[in-house]
Amino acid sequence: MTEAPYLSATRTAYDTVAVDYEKLLRDELHGKPLDRAMLAAFSELVRTPAAGPVADLGCGPGRVTAHLHALGVDAFGVDLSPGMIEVARRTHPGLRFEEGSMTGLDLADDGLAGVVAWYSTVHTPPELLPAVFAECHRVLAPGGHMLLAFKAGARHRRLEQAYGHELSLDVYWMPVERVVDLLVAAGFVLTAELVREPYESEKPHQGRQAFLLVRTPEAPRPAGPEAGPGRCP
Repeated sequence: MTEAPYLSATRTAYDTVAVDYEKLLRDELHGKPLDRAMLAAFSELVRTPAAGPVADLGCGPGRVTAHLHALGVDAFGVDLSPGMIEVARRTHPGLRFEEGSMTGLDLADDGLAGVVAWYSTVHTPPELLPAVFAECHRVLAPGGHMLLAFKAGARHRRLEQAYGHELSLDVYWMPVERVVDLLVAAGFVLTAELVREPYESEKPHQGRQAFLLVRTPEAPRPAGPEAGPGRCP
């Protein structure tokens, strides 16, 4: 099957910038308390004794995977870019990272307690997001949780240079209401929504940032024996 052009472009771009990307963004979360708060809330939801593992999809060099691990989450990372996976494995040798695409994950149905997509859908053309969200839903167990971070708005920008390198990469800002509608259509239930203004470090280009916490419906409980008419002794 022929790969979608945006996947090839995204892989090439992140292979190119992988080493410098890790250096520039390794401490990014330290100055973003609201972002960390959403990760902490997600971690509390998936950190239960019977919970399965959590996939950080589009993990890049693994900084969010490592942050989740530090919060006590059984997290592993998946990324389209071999260059990013190489950097992640070198930077966080005790954690698991593997190559893969959000459009076709090599993961079993219903096997995960949680999924994090931390700005990993911003290069996906909006018309292809339903397939990505359907794949995330497929790998989550009933009652599993997903945390999605993305750029809020209605813009499309072609990056020609980033992280000190020339590249060619599309970036999409999406209306929050539209993303919620797509997630609900994929079978998710909305749990929480946060939209924040840009921090100083993100001005003037980044704009508002959105975080959505959603879950899959709980599995129906098996019906018990029918209760017959009772009587008092």
